[in-house]
Amino acid sequence: MEVLEAIYGRRSVRQYTGEPVTREAVLEIVRAGSWAPSGLNNQPWRFAIVSDDEKRRALAGLTKYRHILEGAPVSIAVFCDRAAMYNDTKDHQSVGACLQNMLLAAHALGLGAVWLGEILKSADKVRELLALPESLELMAVVAVGRPAEFARTGDRKDLDELIVGEY
Repeated sequence: MEVLEAIYGRRSVRQYTGEPVTREAVLEIVRAGSWAPSGLNNQPWRFAIVSDDEKRRALAGLTKYRHILEGAPVSIAVFCDRAAMYNDTKDHQSVGACLQNMLLAAHALGLGAVWLGEILKSADKVRELLALPESLELMAVVAVGRPAEFARTGDRKDLDELIVGEY
């Protein structure tokens, strides 16, 4: 898949068939995330892969978007490792790039995914559920599965609304 085709064609997918996603596909998504750029190449991202039914239901209970996580056969919690960070802004931006890589990889593999941020209100509970240290700061949870919804069209603002100057 061409890069621009993937960027322009990817959509957030919130409904899944329930069909399993292979571990190889999940690892490919995580690997793509790990290839995002980071300042000093510190790679501050960490991943918790949640496919166990009981853990997925418990994780789903920590967000108002419960139905999305319950419907996805796999969720990937993405953290920023505070022990690996050197600059809050740069490292958080790096995790954003990591998340975008993961979404594009899922799309390229014929899977659907969505990046959930609302669950951040329950970040401490997510860490507790997954028995992870406080040094890991939750950035998002990515739900992954085979898309059940039809491809939707997207729209964006015209570039002339977004470009604030050309010099």
